[in-house]
Amino acid sequence: MAKLNFGGVEEEVVTREEFPLEKAREVLSNEVIAVIGYGVQGPGQAMNMRDNGLPVIVGQRKGKTYDKAVADGFVPGETLFEIEEALEKGTIICYLLSDAAQIELWPTVKKYLTPGKSLYFSHGFGITYKEKTGIVPPADVDVFLAAPKGSGTSLRRLFVEGKGLNSSFAVYQDATGKAREKCIAMAIGVGSGYLFETDFYKEVSSDLTGERGTLMGAIQGIFAAQYEVLRANGHSPSEAFNETVEELTQSLMPLVAENGMDWMYANCSTTAQRGALDWWKPFRDATKPVFEKLYNSVITQNEAAISIERNSQPDYREKLEVELAELRDSEMWRAGKTVRSLRPENN
Repeated sequence: MAKLNFGGVEEEVVTREEFPLEKAREVLSNEVIAVIGYGVQGPGQAMNMRDNGLPVIVGQRKGKTYDKAVADGFVPGETLFEIEEALEKGTIICYLLSDAAQIELWPTVKKYLTPGKSLYFSHGFGITYKEKTGIVPPADVDVFLAAPKGSGTSLRRLFVEGKGLNSSFAVYQDATGKAREKCIAMAIGVGSGYLFETDFYKEVSSDLTGERGTLMGAIQGIFAAQYEVLRANGHSPSEAFNETVEELTQSLMPLVAENGMDWMYANCSTTAQRGALDWWKPFRDATKPVFEKLYNSVITQNEAAISIERNSQPDYREKLEVELAELRDSEMWRAGKTVRSLRPENN
């Protein structure tokens, strides 16, 4: 593993130079990788592995999602099967269903985890909270995860562009003595950039915090707060959206992604720089207690309990649609729809 300096702290990471795709193909050449679930992570990972020359099949119940897999090039009876047939054929079971669906299907999956097989996750939830999920793998199978730091959609788009997402990886159980090598090979196969090692607990606790925090929950909250203040003070929806969301996503965040926050600051006006430098610490101080409360809710398993209870309800999807509609139908995001339609590439 390569030793690299991350902000003054030395970490060991796996790079594609030391573990190239050719090595991943060799490690996995005698496996049958069965992707179970073709929802969020499944399509991107399955297609990337297929296009990287790995022996992958998909297990999915017949219906719209099954039809999507067919449209994506998976062939019924050859590379696309009903779930139980895929579980039987697979030697590496990629358990990529939602956390709630993993709980429901686990008794079926467990039947097919015969000695020497591998169980692969992209999230540490089911294993970490096994007392709540009931997901306890047999002792004679390998259990590991590779967690791309992004959505399955982004993973696929970046792969097609010749890019990739960084991923964490972890081995929970090594029954064969080959779990680590297989885990890294899988992570490279799905299209990862560099890999950093973690464990199932750290993966899920950081992931749940990030999703509820800056990646999704906090960013929507900050967007809404600023937009509402601007609108309350007479700014038009178009102006409020552009100054709150559009400039950030289209102009500034690409600069941050390219070369860091200071690089983005350096490429803005001196007036913008001065204001940002004066105000970032007050925002940090105002929000840090919320993040501490959030992290405590994660590590006390309160967030896990909420997710399992709500996401397991039979009318979960109907209730989810109501909550998503609240965002979609808000003035801010309706304004955003019009703004996006006016981008040069859409005209």
